[in-house]
Amino acid sequence: MAKGLAGKRIVIAGSRKTEEMSTLIEKQGGIPIHRPLQGTVFLAEKEIESELRHFVEDGADWSIFTTGIGIETLLDFAEKLGIRTSFMNVIQQAKVAARGYKTHAALKKLGIAPVAVDDDGTTRGLTRALQSFDFAGQRVMVQLHGETAPALVRFLEERGASITLLLPYRHIAPETEVVETLCHELAEGSVDAVCFTTAVQVRSLFNHAKESGYLARVKTAFEQNVLAVSVGKVTSEALKEEGIERVLSPENERMGAMIIELSHYYEG
Repeated sequence: MAKGLAGKRIVIAGSRKTEEMSTLIEKQGGIPIHRPLQGTVFLAEKEIESELRHFVEDGADWSIFTTGIGIETLLDFAEKLGIRTSFMNVIQQAKVAARGYKTHAALKKLGIAPVAVDDDGTTRGLTRALQSFDFAGQRVMVQLHGETAPALVRFLEERGASITLLLPYRHIAPETEVVETLCHELAEGSVDAVCFTTAVQVRSLFNHAKESGYLARVKTAFEQNVLAVSVGKVTSEALKEEGIERVLSPENERMGAMIIELSHYYEG
């Protein structure tokens, strides 16, 4: 009996566990193609120092946190700079919102109860939770991790908020040649599916597609003959923010489950 991925050319966009994913694709009869779109995420010590000091000096009406590791990193930096107590004071005096259970858990450890939390682990879910609040003239700090959250920032700006972004981790784009190759493959229809494991990979592809004139062809490819596959909700959300509605995602947010789901999709 033919296996689910028989003859299918499957792009792996991640940089982690690529050997395991390739093996799994091959076991299902597919051809793995490695196009790492992750780039690198680095700790921006110099940049975050001045941003953190400004945040502590200026204060905020809202603090919005999107990752647990981001909270911990900001606290570590504040400790190093001798301003941890001031940093905590600003957060405790502000309204706090959180995306994701790890973020919520990190805040709980600090004794902070958010007034708004997402209902599904996504930025879109967090935005829904913030709908009923008035942001006109409000100073809002948004903590991000390695990438921007354009839809959330736009939502806040449209409601009159003054925004400060704190990104302890910054993102360096992947090699241009790799992204260019994938854009060409998508435009030519020479791959069958692309497996994304983070939102950063999605942004890398679409940012390059916009800059290099590939956007319309990349979108058409995903609408017609190439399947966008996502490891979970946050990555699916990034694809949908880029206008890709046909997204396959496993119930269990794991890389292995994603490949099996893809195999079942083609069998069906």
